[in-house]
Formats: sequence, C-alpha cells, structure tokens
Amino acid sequence: MDYANPGEELLRSIDIHGILPQQEPFVMVGCLTHFELGSSTTETEIRNDNIFVDGGVFSAYGMVENMAQTCAARIGYYNKYVLNNEVQIGLIGAIRNFCVNSVVSVGDVVVTTVDVVEEVFGMTLANAVSRCRGDIVATAEIKLSVKNS
Repeated sequence: MDYANPGEELLRSIDIHGILPQQEPFVMVGCLTHFELGSSTTETEIRNDNIFVDGGVFSAYGMVENMAQTCAARIGYYNKYVLNNEVQIGLIGAIRNFCVNSVVSVGDVVVTTVDVVEEVFGMTLANAVSRCRGDIVATAEIKLSVKNS
C-alpha cells in the first residue's frame, strides 16, 4: 500500500481513534478522507451525543475543535503510516479570524479541510475551512504546537 499517497477508500478504512491523541467523548472528527503533506480533509456527522451539541446545534467550540482535530488527523496519519512513529499530542496555540457563517445541526455532515501555510520547529500554521452541503459554515487560521516525545 502507498501510505504516502493514499486514496479516499484507504483513508476511510482507518479507525480515526488510531491517529488522534484524543479519545471519546472528545473526538470531533469522523474519518480522514484526504491526505497530502500540506493538506488534509475530514468528514464528520454531527450526532446528538456530541459534547458540543446543545439544543440540536453544534457549538462554535465544537467547530474549532473539529478544525484542530483535522490538523491532528493529518499529523497523526503522517506519523503513524508514513514515518512509522507514535501519534503525537498537539496543543492549540492560537485561533485567528474565526468566523462562523451558519450553524450546523445534528444529522449534518461537516467536511473540514486544513491547508498548511507553514511548519517550523513543531509549530503548524494552517487555514481551516468547514463546509456543510457545499456551503462554507466556518473558517479560521489555526496555530498548533506538537509536543515532542
């Protein structure tokens, strides 16, 4: 298998829990659907039992965490399947220009893409865009730090 250039079918077959440091009930992504060194995409169905759902609506906090975990899924996949290393713990360093265009409700599917702007010294700066039914529902610039083992 070519883990450095995976297809969507291979990515969907991977248990997201194996590439994220987060575990239930704090997992905010459903599956990884796209991976490149500089980009990743996740797909997530919003469920009623999600800790960031209130009154059937997925909160802005949940959207931020979904974006951060999309970044984490990219890093986790790369570490585990390309480098054959352990999954690293990451921390949100900063969120800038976070904008929510519309709410997402239980049953909606959110597709989040992060595009890396720069990676240096364990820090990743990325642009994140979340879509639902093709419409942009949220955007942000996100800075993450990866904890070295």
